[in-house]
Amino acid sequence: MKLPGKIAIMGGGSWATAIAKIILTQAESINWYMRRDDRIEEFKRLGHNPAYLTSVRFDTKRINFSSDINKVVRESDTLIFVTPSPYLKTHLKKLKTKIKDKFIVTAIKGIVPDENLIISDYFHKVYDVPEDNIAVLAGPCHAEEVALERLSYLTVGCKDIEKAKLFARQLAGHYIKTSVNTDVTGIEYASVLKNVYAIAAGICSGLKYGDNFQAVLVSNALQEMNRFLDTVHPINRCTNDSAYLGDLLVTSYSNFSRNRVFGTMIGKGYSVKSAQIEMEMIAEGYYGTKCIKEINKHLHVNMPIVDAVYNILYERISPMIEIKLLTDSFR
Repeated sequence: MKLPGKIAIMGGGSWATAIAKIILTQAESINWYMRRDDRIEEFKRLGHNPAYLTSVRFDTKRINFSSDINKVVRESDTLIFVTPSPYLKTHLKKLKTKIKDKFIVTAIKGIVPDENLIISDYFHKVYDVPEDNIAVLAGPCHAEEVALERLSYLTVGCKDIEKAKLFARQLAGHYIKTSVNTDVTGIEYASVLKNVYAIAAGICSGLKYGDNFQAVLVSNALQEMNRFLDTVHPINRCTNDSAYLGDLLVTSYSNFSRNRVFGTMIGKGYSVKSAQIEMEMIAEGYYGTKCIKEINKHLHVNMPIVDAVYNILYERISPMIEIKLLTDSFR
């Protein structure tokens, strides 16, 4: 078995930039799809991404940039998708080249809006990619810490464990440690949920709740995550592993977490729109909240934290009122 072959990064944001840095520690070269030609030209001229993680320098001679998604797909064997979930369909609509024979890695921490499908299911159901050819990349791992080469851990989830191991080897290095897992569905849903819970943690921070309550919030969030995962994909899993609990903790507590920052602004009284404008970055949890809420209409899992965040973001109910109701229900 030969993996990953020629690797392509599909996206131009901070996490895409961090993954490119990781991959290039071992690969001789990569292909890199970016939507905007002006951004590509600036990247080549400066030697770094002009908009994200600008401290990370690249040897651009080892990067084959293109704004043509079909060209990149044709010339690559492994495609790592790192576009924000709300824009994935827009990028893929340009695709005329079949991808069912490619190895697809999703590093997207979201759900495809309107479809209410996690990314792996979307590629499988809409683009006929076999489940054994789809992997998910999970944290806990902030792009900013990868840029600083701080020790970080990544989990590669794939139903074909041998393919997971082969791709994990491509990522491992002196500041990146890797593990593998076959629970693709669980890892993906956990990565969506932790963003929602990070928004809740941020809201509580903005409302001046302290560390004691934050600990109770995250403890209840893990229980809520367990209930949802056991319903949507009931297998024997340990959510104490870093791909679940670790990612939840870092996203809920870290100042690098854009979802926590977004929530903090909401807790301080910003409107959703004004918080989004000021951040200038996508908080995946905003979209994930609505998707999980809609999915749960059919599952009926008890999810008070998701319900509270949804009510605050989409029903414009006072954060103070919603969080007070949560404090009365927690133990």
